[in-house]
Amino acid sequence: MTLFKLQAEQQRQLFLIASGVSTAGSFAGITAKGWILMKGEVDPFVLALNFAALSLPTLLVSGPAGVRTDRVGCERVLVQAQWALLAASVLGALAIPLLEGTAQVLLLLCSTLLVGIAGAYELTARNKYCSILVEQPGQLAGYLTSFSVVFNVGKLVGPPIGAWLLVATGPAWALGIDAASYLLPIASVMFLLSPNRDQEVRSGGGQDASLLNAWRHCGSTLQGVLSFTAVLCLIGFYHPGLAPLIADRMLGPDPGDLALFTSVLAAGSIVGGAVLQRNSQRFCRRPFLTLGSFGLVTAVAQLGMARTPGPGFSLAMAFLIGAGTAGLLSSCNLISQIGSPQVMRGRMAGLSQIAFLGGGGMCGLLVALLVKTTSLSASFALTGGLSAAVAVLWMRKRGAKRLEQLR
Repeated sequence: MTLFKLQAEQQRQLFLIASGVSTAGSFAGITAKGWILMKGEVDPFVLALNFAALSLPTLLVSGPAGVRTDRVGCERVLVQAQWALLAASVLGALAIPLLEGTAQVLLLLCSTLLVGIAGAYELTARNKYCSILVEQPGQLAGYLTSFSVVFNVGKLVGPPIGAWLLVATGPAWALGIDAASYLLPIASVMFLLSPNRDQEVRSGGGQDASLLNAWRHCGSTLQGVLSFTAVLCLIGFYHPGLAPLIADRMLGPDPGDLALFTSVLAAGSIVGGAVLQRNSQRFCRRPFLTLGSFGLVTAVAQLGMARTPGPGFSLAMAFLIGAGTAGLLSSCNLISQIGSPQVMRGRMAGLSQIAFLGGGGMCGLLVALLVKTTSLSASFALTGGLSAAVAVLWMRKRGAKRLEQLR
């Protein structure tokens, strides 16, 4: 049911704004959760576990999410996922006033896990939903990369909001805003947007609609893109689950220090996303050169973080980490969507999430163990060095490879 008739361009802008508001609320909540865990003197492994609870469900859920999106329709799955995100976020907000100690931490982790599961469905459906909001196929690349910029703007403004609320009113308000922020995208999709539903191509049942079938038929180039992204994320993904610990070691324990650190990361992410948006058509034609370049930026920045000469230099490296990570993840998503037919874009979005969020979650746990057994600087040096070596090798081997077909 559409309450107002909006022009196609207005609908696309509204969907971007709604997603940005939701993202800002989410990162306000993430900031609050990280500070709560640090305040309780939780060790690095539990901080990494909090991020893993958000990202690792993609290994199990993204496949079914992609299959369901292609079968029943992206709009239906998108709305269902947004309601689930709202419910999971409310659960986290209730943990603050109702519980204390270990019980509170467990409920926060449970909330994060449920957000991760619902978020896998939401992201998968949203990618395909974008393809029925655009009027021409040529508009899709620019619109998809616009989400990267909007997402990272939300990352920029969310942590300061969360930190301010922590100081002014306490963590429950930050988590409450996270929950309330999902109401805008829900209302937008249900009552204000009217995409070209006839343009959507749904899959049938059986083996032809499986995730494995999408992998087999997406082509060698897209298989390489997904594999390359998974390897880079597994060995050198920036581990945001440890952001509170990194900010504490580099800057200080105050919530404002955490907000500053995450805001600098987000500012770099905006730049990385903007570079990709401005060059989206050109960059997706040279997928391995694009992915390798962004991966190399992140790797060099992590090597810089290993030196830790001072807060200013560390923040500069954090900026580069944000730019490289955002470019890498958005490029994988963009290339897999543009290079695949409409009928399997839900499943390709699922495969992309498995590659970068699944690999990133596992990397965070491995790095947390490294931090406990060695040091934060040594961990940055190891992950940065391995990532740089892999990026250079892949670019030398397949950098000239072009995307087989843009659809």
